Amino acid sequence: MGEFDLIARYFKRPAKRSPLGVGDDCALLAPAAGMQLAVSSDMLVEGRHFLSTVEPARLGHKALAVNLSDLAACGAKPLAFTLALALPGVDEPWLEGFSRGLLALADAHGCELVGGDTTRGPLNICITVFGEVPAGAALLRSGARAGDDIWVSGTPGEARLALEVFRGTIALPADAFDTARRRMEQPTPRVALGQALRGIATSAVDVSDGLIGDLGHILASSGVGATLDVDAATALISVDTGNLGEELRRTCALSGGDDYELVFTAPASARNAVGQAGMDSSTRVTRIGRIEADAGLRIVDAAGAPVSQRFGSFDHFV
Repeated sequence: MGEFDLIARYFKRPAKRSPLGVGDDCALLAPAAGMQLAVSSDMLVEGRHFLSTVEPARLGHKALAVNLSDLAACGAKPLAFTLALALPGVDEPWLEGFSRGLLALADAHGCELVGGDTTRGPLNICITVFGEVPAGAALLRSGARAGDDIWVSGTPGEARLALEVFRGTIALPADAFDTARRRMEQPTPRVALGQALRGIATSAVDVSDGLIGDLGHILASSGVGATLDVDAATALISVDTGNLGEELRRTCALSGGDDYELVFTAPASARNAVGQAGMDSSTRVTRIGRIEADAGLRIVDAAGAPVSQRFGSFDHFV
């Protein structure tokens, strides 16, 4: 099977929004009046971002999910995406599963595949996603203010638990591992929550490299500091972790990464509105800290005592 046959069989679909579509040298995108385009790219490299054992359908889902998560963090509505795919060879069962998982998530969010590229090489997946958001309404990292609450969606830390099982450092009960593995391999982008938080949240970022590291981007961009309740964050891990120690649970919750949840800030006066945004988007949201004027991040336990344990975040070049 040649390159263009591969594209036609697994990725070409009728355009639903003219003049979008696969087949010309460029896709033409035009946001609606009063809207801004939100654009983001992510690359997934085998052995760095995913294991060779991942099911192709789950990998297709994740490849798009990590990009949709960036749109969610900006409060944007998905429109379209491009796919650049390097493959060692034409593996039709793999391509069928990958495209099925990819396009099922795309359909769920009304996000059309409008172009890209394929080539031979080590397995590498790069997606650029396009969304739209009302002009001036995008959630940014730079809006947090002293006195704001810090919130997080979902159950950060569970993806890291699965990774530790794969690394052989821990063991989990079978059901718990299945749940954690699904969180790592098939994350849920919080697109509906991001849109629901427009006009409520003062800043937002998605958790890809670890809660601590990604919250740090908000603090740096906003010129503020924070106090974070490690026990409130750790309590969000919902899978049965057996007899794993507190230190490892805390590490997974704060340093795990690969969760693709949203960390966001909002004024204390907006707590009811944040709760309603969570309900409207069927997403759990939990308050885990507060923004402060003094620079730096202070990590405390449920009693307010400082925590001496050190937490890091993922860095591709460290």
